Amino acid sequence: MFHYFTNSIEGIALPEKFTWPFHYVPHPLSRLAADEVMQYIASRTDWHDELALGKMFGVLVVSDNEGELGFLAAFSGNLAGSNYHEYFVPSVYDMLKPDEFFKREEAEISTINLKIKKIECSEEYISAKAELAAVKAKIDVERTNFKQECALRKAERDLQRQNGTADETSLILASQRDNAELQRLKRHHKQLIADAENRLTAIETQIIELREERHSRSAALQTALFKQFRMLNAKGEASDLIELFAPTPQRIPPAGAGECAAPKLLQYAYLHHLKPIAMAEFWWGASPRGEVRHHGHYYPACNSKCKPILTFMMQGLEVEPNPLMEIVPPEPDILFEDEHLVVINKPCGMLSVEGKSGVKSAERWFAERYPEYDGPAIVHRLDQSTSGILVLAKSKDVHKELQAQFISRSVKKSYVALLQAKVESKSGRISLPMKLDYDNRPRQMISTDGKSAVTDYEVIGYEGEYTRVRFYPLTGRTHQLRLHAAHREGLNAPIVGDDIYGTGERADALADKRLCLHAERLEFNHPITGERIAIECKAEF
Repeated sequence: MFHYFTNSIEGIALPEKFTWPFHYVPHPLSRLAADEVMQYIASRTDWHDELALGKMFGVLVVSDNEGELGFLAAFSGNLAGSNYHEYFVPSVYDMLKPDEFFKREEAEISTINLKIKKIECSEEYISAKAELAAVKAKIDVERTNFKQECALRKAERDLQRQNGTADETSLILASQRDNAELQRLKRHHKQLIADAENRLTAIETQIIELREERHSRSAALQTALFKQFRMLNAKGEASDLIELFAPTPQRIPPAGAGECAAPKLLQYAYLHHLKPIAMAEFWWGASPRGEVRHHGHYYPACNSKCKPILTFMMQGLEVEPNPLMEIVPPEPDILFEDEHLVVINKPCGMLSVEGKSGVKSAERWFAERYPEYDGPAIVHRLDQSTSGILVLAKSKDVHKELQAQFISRSVKKSYVALLQAKVESKSGRISLPMKLDYDNRPRQMISTDGKSAVTDYEVIGYEGEYTRVRFYPLTGRTHQLRLHAAHREGLNAPIVGDDIYGTGERADALADKRLCLHAERLEFNHPITGERIAIECKAEF
């Protein structure tokens, strides 16, 4: 599993610290290792069809006891129906080859499934459901007919009252008899339904009990399975997935936890006394339908499945600091201000609202500048990496009125962006519903069950193979412009410097390789004077 570099690594300095896997630029040694793994993958023509659908791979640069450098390789999940392939490190626990306990439990669960299926397909169950439906249909007909007869008799009584041809006492008694008969019919019908439902319930109770047993066994089996993943760290400590995820908001490990490339690589290194030097993960093949992944590009480890695991596994290593926590954005420029509101040019790298990273936010800037105001100031948001126009309110009433304008979409806004490819269509509309990719927060994905997301665009011009566009978002979903630009059903052209939907490499928010997305124009009604305000701010890329 330990591979020596076939290409020369002479002159390449080792990294001072291990890779922070959730936001990184691949070290040159990681790139060389990934290149060799890509060559190997390309040579495996027997895997071509499967890998064409897309898979994440990882490399870990390591040194052995003699100080010799080499690398390990891994894939996420399984490959060609197996967790074991000679070139790659094995899984932490091979779920494709469970021990006798798991086989017995899976057999029991399968038996329960067969019992449920047998009952659901039984003549007794089908007959009981049909009988209940027939009883309800018959009751509907009988009750409708009786009510129609009652209506005719009432009409006849009303006519007799008009003509004065009947005794009122007799008419009242006749009406009371109809009402009494209706109540008797309802009680009879209620009993018929209860009898039919009881026969069906007796059978469905068996199904419910079997389903509850199946759920209980499945949960116990899943817990036992997660306990088999005994993850190691550089201190020589071990902890299973149940323990690692217990402090997290989800508490229970998600499906597939421990099967990604990064945990496999570190586990193998610790088991074989190899020192981790640097790590990287890359995507091979087509992008999943709703997501944006680029063949051959590098990606961070996922937050949902891997962050609790890797945070533990890296203990004992000297790890690079999270670069997002070291960003020091410049002060924003004020574009417009009066006693009611202030409009700023939020710099790239500044958060809109205060977050856990400690990076300065527009919200904190406002609080420091206007300490006398303690109400909500942020009316709308821009991504940390997006620069441009941001409106902040100086009173609660102004905040409420401005937010109402954003909600009603009476605010007009436009963004300018530089895209990594040539967009042939000069203008158009992108309508792709979006939702959160729960396994890879904060990434968003395209999904038919997502919320509506609509963006109009027009091409401003071309700069070589790059395209400068203007976006007019008609909705305000998180990462809407970034995902609509990058997705193959959108413009299929990621925004330059996009470290989430673009090349997968980190875009240092304060370097030349920033995200080239800027909120350049905002138009709204002044919440006090009613005057239409238009603010413009030119992009600096």
